[in-house]
Amino acid sequence: MLSLKKSNPSDWLVSQNKYQSKKTNQKAKTISVTAGKGGVGKTSVAVKMAKILAETGYKVLLLDCDTNLSNTVVKLGLPITNYFYELLSAQREFEDCLHKDGNLHLLSGCNGNIDLFNKTLEVDRVIIDILVNHERDYDYIILDCPAGITKETLTLNAYSDYRFVVVTPDKSSVTDSYSLIKILNKEFGVNDNHLLINKISSEPQYQRMVKTLSETVETFLKCRLHILGGIKNEEIPVDQFDSVLLHQENSSLHKNFVKIVRKFTDEGEGVALSTDSVFVPKVNSHFEHDVRFTV
Repeated sequence: MLSLKKSNPSDWLVSQNKYQSKKTNQKAKTISVTAGKGGVGKTSVAVKMAKILAETGYKVLLLDCDTNLSNTVVKLGLPITNYFYELLSAQREFEDCLHKDGNLHLLSGCNGNIDLFNKTLEVDRVIIDILVNHERDYDYIILDCPAGITKETLTLNAYSDYRFVVVTPDKSSVTDSYSLIKILNKEFGVNDNHLLINKISSEPQYQRMVKTLSETVETFLKCRLHILGGIKNEEIPVDQFDSVLLHQENSSLHKNFVKIVRKFTDEGEGVALSTDSVFVPKVNSHFEHDVRFTV
């Protein structure tokens, strides 16, 4: 049974003392995959990274935080269940709610569950409670967070050790992502985020986006963006995309993701990084800023 005692999400977050101390090596590294705008490929990124980490030998929990519109099961071709609601209502134990595929464990949400819809629920507190109780069981816990800047989503992003902000070459995506980073900074004191640019058409376009977002965040927020890299826009039929993404290990899409995941894990382990990512950012930190977000 989940025990949620804090009435205010921010109080709960502060009580965990996330900003004053780092996790020990015995606890999982939590990564929230997030975005200011929907439709940028956030769930695809979360699922693919979870699979690669698991295949590399890490024990991974993928947690779908869109608790009543669970797309992780759709991406993975799994049956839709009501396990998340049954976990909340103490009908099932945590272990019985997981889909397990080797090192990858998935706690999916529901899909249009009426009982869950009608239930008064602070999703951020529920998810954090799960993290607190199970962070010693995994190497990585990946949160597939809903897009946008709701308080619940922001609290989950702030609680996480790392935030992977997924952006596409679209002005609204760039603007919304900056808004997300801004509120995380001003309201939760978050100064570091990782940037992954999806659906890139060319290297010059990628370089412009990296420069625009990095300079804007540094100038106005005094924050740092760690550049994970970019994923090329692949001409794949929509109904075949998930199959190529998750099952074709010889595809350029898979190879791009492997490079990005390796870059992140090497960074965390203090390994000197090579410059073999999909695109290599060349960002000058001294600049005059223009807020027009030209991408």
